[in-house]
Amino acid sequence: MLRSIRSEVRKVATTRIWWILAIILFGYVALVAAGMAALFATITDQAEGQAIPTESIPALVYSVATAIGYVIPLLFGALATTGEFRHQTLTPTFLATPKRSVVLGGKVVTGALFGVVYAVLALAGSVGLGAIVLSATGTDTLLGEGDTWALFGRIVIAMVLWVIIGIGLGVLIPNQVAVIVIVLAFTQFVEPLLRTAAAFWEWTAAVGRFLPGAAGDALVGSSIYTAFTAGTADPLEWWQGGLVLGAYAALFLVAGALTTWRRDVT
Repeated sequence: MLRSIRSEVRKVATTRIWWILAIILFGYVALVAAGMAALFATITDQAEGQAIPTESIPALVYSVATAIGYVIPLLFGALATTGEFRHQTLTPTFLATPKRSVVLGGKVVTGALFGVVYAVLALAGSVGLGAIVLSATGTDTLLGEGDTWALFGRIVIAMVLWVIIGIGLGVLIPNQVAVIVIVLAFTQFVEPLLRTAAAFWEWTAAVGRFLPGAAGDALVGSSIYTAFTAGTADPLEWWQGGLVLGAYAALFLVAGALTTWRRDVT
């Protein structure tokens, strides 16, 4: 397993895709976090503090790291797997390590490590620039509060799970173009529409809580999406959101391991 992990880390570290996605993640999150911090401060000032509770603003800004940034680790995990099918590098990998479960385990561990890296970069963007804007607009950044650091910890967990979900998707759907289209279409269009539509009725809102993005927001405990689209059902507890997100990861990994991962690759 250790040899497989070293091999997977080397595969990722010697390609450009991981740091290209990292740059995109940092820039995207930092820009949106700064904009949201300025917007929330303006809205609160104009509404004399009644529009959005001041104490909830920092968490909303910092959670941008996952609320909009989760698509990047999801894509990373999917590309880390489908790239091997596309370039047929799985052939020498399976020859060197015939036990495919070990190879998959190495990918999951490596994905988790890079999930932490992406979480740190995303937090550097949302907290770094977001806190500067909050401080400049006279809003308490709450960086000294334990709840804020607990939020950061849950963001790290969420990012790790999103990478693993991406790996599972890549195993289940080995076609790289197909998985990219599915990830982007679902995260940017399908799920937001489903979550918005589900908020109108109590029973659909209860079901909508178990969508992947909703579970991720529940795990983190704060999200700009839930702040503006409050439904008729209470969100999941943070640990429940984590279990649901973990269940998605396990489902995709097991389904892929039992089907596509067993097939010939050449």
